[in-house]
Amino acid sequence: MALNKEEILDAIAGMSVLELSELIKLMEDKFGVSAAAAAVAVAAPAAGGAAAPAAEEQTEFTVILGAAGEKKVEVIKVVRAATGLGLKEAKDLVDGAPKPVKEGISKADAEALKKQLEDAGAKVELK
Repeated sequence: MALNKEEILDAIAGMSVLELSELIKLMEDKFGVSAAAAAVAVAAPAAGGAAAPAAEEQTEFTVILGAAGEKKVEVIKVVRAATGLGLKEAKDLVDGAPKPVKEGISKADAEALKKQLEDAGAKVELK
């Protein structure tokens, strides 16, 4: 028996936030996708006007070099050490700021790299 889209939407609208969260996790597992943004967007109307659940805590961060600052050579050294890039590649990355230095790293690693870059004189942000 196949359900049409309206029947599926009606079934979702009748779910509690907890049931909806479990459904989304099952769908993510079955189809190998992530629905983090969709979960918040769908959960808000399903909650009947209640506050939307808190977004999932971010686990992967990107360290973005905003500007090299006055000590460009020091910043290039830190970029080389953190990324394993050669001198020319690290210099090109620093010269081309703002650019991501490392992507998809843990919060602790991102904060450590941010501190190293800031200590070298760079302007850095985490996303």
